[in-house]
Amino acid sequence: MDTSTYILATGLIFVVSVLFSMLGLGGGMLYVPIFKWPGFPLKAVAIPLGLLLNGVTTLSAFLRYTREGLVDFRGGLPAAISGLVLAPVGARMVEYVPQHALLLLFALMVTVAGIRTLVKSSQGEPEQMASPTRRAAIGATVGGGAGLIAGLLGIGGGFIVAPMLMELGYQTKRAAATTAFIVTFSSFSGFLGHVAAGHIDLLLAGLSLTAVIAGSQLGAWFMANKACPVWFKNLYGMILLAVAAKLVTGILAQ
Repeated sequence: MDTSTYILATGLIFVVSVLFSMLGLGGGMLYVPIFKWPGFPLKAVAIPLGLLLNGVTTLSAFLRYTREGLVDFRGGLPAAISGLVLAPVGARMVEYVPQHALLLLFALMVTVAGIRTLVKSSQGEPEQMASPTRRAAIGATVGGGAGLIAGLLGIGGGFIVAPMLMELGYQTKRAAATTAFIVTFSSFSGFLGHVAAGHIDLLLAGLSLTAVIAGSQLGAWFMANKACPVWFKNLYGMILLAVAAKLVTGILAQ
């Protein structure tokens, strides 16, 4: 790969990390295509490196959100643990499960989540959260599913976790912060499940890691201090629909 390819990939990674850290997401659903389009190997480089950057983005954002006091550690822990356990399982399933079928299912899930977010964007922030027992049970179930997705496709699963937290009564900023906490575990766990069978381009990894650390800090700061919840929900819903369209386009192109 020539120098311009590395520079272009690094710049795109920075922009994506700013945006997705604002949403409490890692950006893996875009990191993987960014690496794949210039010709980097999908299984050996794009998916493992996408998961690594996904984890670094959410970890960096999570640390920032922690300083702002927005992370619900107790409520997010069951989802974080189940994602940590099941992400390597997803990584092992890659060679056995038809990927196009899974992509179609994920596209449907993301579309539903996006439409639901846009419909609810004009509603006020929730005033009451679900009970701790309900949050733990639903969180563990959904977090485990997000972990499987992380290992299987190289994405963190935050696009599933964040709507789940909002549905349980989390206010927008707290949902984004707690999603970052949960997705960090599934991302790094999924990465470790892949890395034994792949290899990392060290130059690309170094440039990309620098970009996501800087970008995720900027995005998390903006979300914590400047962003409007209604604007956030509209942006989040539109991004989900765009991601769904991208997944369907990829399936049809196969």
